[in-house]
Amino acid sequence: MSIAVPAVLMRGGTSKCWTFDLRELDGLTDDRDGLLLRAYGSPDLRQVDGVGGATSTTSKAALLAPSQRDGVHVEYTFAQIGIAEAKVDWSNNCGNCATVVGLYAVQQGWVAPTGDLTRVMVLNTNTGKLIAQDVPTPGGHPTNEGEVRIDGVPFPGPGIRMGFVRPQGAVTGRLLPTGRAVDHLDTERGPVRATLVDAGNPSALLWGPDLGLDGTELPARVDGDTDLLRVLDQARAHASELMGIAPDRARAAEVSRAIPKLAWLAPSTDQRTLSGEAVRADEADVSARMLSMGRTHPALAVTVSVAVAAAAATPGTVLPESARHRDPLRLSTPSGVLPLWTSSEDGELDTVFVLRNARRLATATLDVPTSAALG
Repeated sequence: MSIAVPAVLMRGGTSKCWTFDLRELDGLTDDRDGLLLRAYGSPDLRQVDGVGGATSTTSKAALLAPSQRDGVHVEYTFAQIGIAEAKVDWSNNCGNCATVVGLYAVQQGWVAPTGDLTRVMVLNTNTGKLIAQDVPTPGGHPTNEGEVRIDGVPFPGPGIRMGFVRPQGAVTGRLLPTGRAVDHLDTERGPVRATLVDAGNPSALLWGPDLGLDGTELPARVDGDTDLLRVLDQARAHASELMGIAPDRARAAEVSRAIPKLAWLAPSTDQRTLSGEAVRADEADVSARMLSMGRTHPALAVTVSVAVAAAAATPGTVLPESARHRDPLRLSTPSGVLPLWTSSEDGELDTVFVLRNARRLATATLDVPTSAALG
């Protein structure tokens, strides 16, 4: 016996997300976590008996529903599905998965097109923050085709312009949870300077050169260095404690593997992407790398890029002066260059904008064994 779960597989930015109508999903079970874990085939490093992609960027879920709130079209809940762990993390947002929300809503008929471009207002329930999305609707019709290209994705798709509205304090309630622009995180290699910022998602932005990192690192190099991964995890655990996410460093991984996000920044320099393409130093303002669930992200989480943009707009942070007051701010990532634009109101950061693309890949029915912990 199995339970039939309607789902849509979508690519948003550099991630793939199974997308569910929350009303349908919760109508099938009282154990949302158990259903998702069994559907994805977790825990298993290969997720061989499920629909998970066996990487942090392809083991994600977007749970969506039309909103009854004024000024909001869609409510979006993000879930990071554990791979080796039987755990679903609901503590944070995913900007790449967020990219699919407006497109899905228009394709499903939840939002009526308003011309060649349709504004969809999205509430991320994980953080309580709004995301304004401009979705292409050529001739007033939904589409799944487009010519917008982004680094890290080999094919074009419908371009989605996203604005993260007043992203500060997404989880902790403060842009700088410690009240300081720079903190020093303890590691076995000595202290490392970091800006602990909560915008988009709580993020620990390390100054990479303090750990001998120059911002050109590709995932295979970092993931193969167990000593470096341990040091980075020590920094993340200290950041979690300082930000008030975990009560102490020893329990940081137990509380959440997803937040705070950990990234390291370095001066922009000549480098190559995962696909072998060259990025010149003058094509970016700062280099950025990050870990996702303990392994190196093949690009850069959109929410972390929002945190970097917020840090660039805040005096005294680890961002070099050369990366401040840039419009756009260009981040060099393992997959290429990611530009961000910002707007301010009354001297404070108001919105961070990023252009991504998205596409519906499949409409499916998932057969989930009833041996899953279904209510």
